[in-house]
Amino acid sequence: MSQTMISISTSGQGLYEFTDTAQDFLRRTQVGEGLLTVFVRHTSCSLIIQENADPDVRRDLKTFFSRLVPPTTDPQMRWVTHTTEGPDDMPAHIKAALTATSLGVPVQDGRLMLGTWQGIYLFEHRDQPHVRQVVLHLSP
Repeated sequence: MSQTMISISTSGQGLYEFTDTAQDFLRRTQVGEGLLTVFVRHTSCSLIIQENADPDVRRDLKTFFSRLVPPTTDPQMRWVTHTTEGPDDMPAHIKAALTATSLGVPVQDGRLMLGTWQGIYLFEHRDQPHVRQVVLHLSP
């Protein structure tokens, strides 16, 4: 088994692709087949596998989640009590709960078995820049 932790710098809400970083990790391990588990060590961001060809997809996903769970300054969110770190605090936790904090991706011949247009993304749900830690764990 091989494992590493990577850092992903974000500049606000949105999707940050790190497929190439994950593939580089696989290349260094020299393992032909297995399962790559990807885990984010935070509660206000998440992980998704999504299309990486058309940037409109990332933009639309960000807009959808912003409309689904607006900041606590929106009147429909007045029920929220957890606002310790600002109006995007609890909405970020809700968005993370609706998505995933870990993913499993099969590996064959040392390559991620993603589809042609799929990429692995950190989905940042906070407005402020952050440095997020993501664990990559390969089980042969």
